[in-house]
Amino acid sequence: MILLQNSSEPLQPGVMDEGNVSDPSPCVLGIIPVIYYSILLCLGLPVNMLTAVALSRLASRTKKSSYSYLLALTISDILSQIFIIFVGFILQTAILHRKVPSTLIHVVSVLEFSSNHASIWVTVILTVDRYVALCYPLQYRSFSYPERTRRVIVFVFLSSFVTGVPFYWWSDVWRDPRTPGLLDLILKWTHCFIIYFIPCTIFLITNSVIIYRLRKRTGSKKCQLRNGKTTAILLGITSVFAVLWAPRTIVIIIHMYVSSVNKDWKVHLAMDIGNMLALLNTAVNFFLYCFVNRRFRDTVREILGIFRRCHMKEGQSIQVEGCSDSLKPVGIPVVTAV
Repeated sequence: MILLQNSSEPLQPGVMDEGNVSDPSPCVLGIIPVIYYSILLCLGLPVNMLTAVALSRLASRTKKSSYSYLLALTISDILSQIFIIFVGFILQTAILHRKVPSTLIHVVSVLEFSSNHASIWVTVILTVDRYVALCYPLQYRSFSYPERTRRVIVFVFLSSFVTGVPFYWWSDVWRDPRTPGLLDLILKWTHCFIIYFIPCTIFLITNSVIIYRLRKRTGSKKCQLRNGKTTAILLGITSVFAVLWAPRTIVIIIHMYVSSVNKDWKVHLAMDIGNMLALLNTAVNFFLYCFVNRRFRDTVREILGIFRRCHMKEGQSIQVEGCSDSLKPVGIPVVTAV
């Protein structure tokens, strides 16, 4: 489970750790995580829905596979916000205080891991798609087309669900005082490799090749991405992911071999902050798209009902995208008497 916060309730009597009764470590941040995740959900969910509508329009208009992959990424981020933030944290921990059947908690855990895996591996597929587009442009048209793109996305979502099923047995790191067993170690290391080490390795290799090719084509030292907006978005997404998910991955490894979250409030605090940073990744892509891609900004304005106006600058008529040519003023010949 990606997010399992520790409630303020102590462990029930009878829960022993090496013969001693052990209370869980206190939540140092107090109510801050509840406020943080509530704001993240209230702002991130509408923003992601707006992003999904905009990307669906762009995908249907342009027929580009990159927009379809970005749409799939947005959908997986929405699922992550629903299952991890709303159901896993706000509903189970903050509202119900875990007074729900353990079977339901484990089922939700499977859905949380599945949505998280889908979000990350859709990004991996997008990276591979951009790599083929830049390095093998002649073969790209036969390699990437709408029907195949849809099949790849469906395959990624189904595979993510399959890889999420073993995490039904994911232990509650917040309330479990015992040291991780063999099954816990296998699941935690598998989780770290699936969500961080393998994707980041692919990102590093493919992005390095992409940047090298772009520099070689432009003939300059600086990588110019003016003609590769999707590539710029890709580099931004992968960089933000690597930065935001690094703290949580490191804390999980520390929890396995150094100190338990249940016993050490410092590790507890680090896990809280790591989870908060990791889930922030589900709400930042909209702003990255707006910053890089003008076509995406125009589509968002179109959806929100905000239209650009045609401006006159220094006596010249500037046609803004979206304004019809028929709106241009008709020039009056110089020899015509008024």
